[in-house]
Amino acid sequence: MRARLPGVNVRRWWVGLGGVIIAGLSACSPQDGGTQAQTGQAQTQQVQTQTRSTQTAVPRTDPQSGLLYIAVAALPREGQQTLRLIAAGGPFPYSKDGVSFGNREGILPQQPRNYYREYTVKTPGESDRGARRIVCADGGNGPKTAQCYYTADHYASFQRIRP
Repeated sequence: MRARLPGVNVRRWWVGLGGVIIAGLSACSPQDGGTQAQTGQAQTQQVQTQTRSTQTAVPRTDPQSGLLYIAVAALPREGQQTLRLIAAGGPFPYSKDGVSFGNREGILPQQPRNYYREYTVKTPGESDRGARRIVCADGGNGPKTAQCYYTADHYASFQRIRP
C-alpha cells in the first residue's frame, strides 16, 4: 500500500541508459509551485541528451565480411558451449571438429587454404552432427575465437560472432 501525503503529487519518471532503466520519483507540492517536478523533467531531458551524445553506434555488420553480427549470448546454448571448447582447445565431441573449412560457398572473406576450421554445434534431437557449425579462423598464436562465424543452416548463411 502506498502512503500519500495530503497536497503532494508524486510523479514517476524513467530514463533508459544503454538498456538499463533508472526509475526516479519527483514530488511537487502546492508550496513549491511544482518546481521539483519541473526540475525532475529537466534532469530527465539532460540525461537523455547526454546519453545520446555519448553513445557510439555499435555496428550491426562486420566491416570485414559484411555479415551481420551475433552476440555470444544470442547463440544457442550448445553454440556457447562449442565456443568455450574452441577457446580451451578441446576436447571436442566429434572427430571432424577442427578440420579445415574450405569456404567453397565463398560467403566468408577469402583467405588462404586451411585458414578456417569448423566445429559442430550439437543440435538437440539429431542423431548425427546436424546442420549447425561454428567456423573460426585458425588463430595461430592469437585467441582461437577472435574471428568466428555461426551457421545454423549448414553453410547457406553465416553470422559473425561478435568478439
